[in-house]
Amino acid sequence: MKITVQAIGLTPHQPLEEYIDKKVNKLDTFYDKIIECQIFLKVENASDKENKTTELKLVVPGDDIVVKKTSASFEASLDLCVDTAKKLLIKKKELA
Repeated sequence: MKITVQAIGLTPHQPLEEYIDKKVNKLDTFYDKIIECQIFLKVENASDKENKTTELKLVVPGDDIVVKKTSASFEASLDLCVDTAKKLLIKKKELA
């Protein structure tokens, strides 16, 4: 699976990129036909505490899976995205 990270308005530091790789690579265990994973990191309205948005797009045969979550840190919003994507992948695998 190819992983691309796009950060809008910021530069992701090395530990964050490693965290993203580690979390996203686990999705392969739930559905082995994932072609690509695109991650978009964005800081929303700067006055809010929960302003770190992570959008996770999984390119899979059929329909792509897109999950978007916002929380206080990129790690937390990524965790929420991965959890939701995991459930969607399991459901997709059961229907196949």
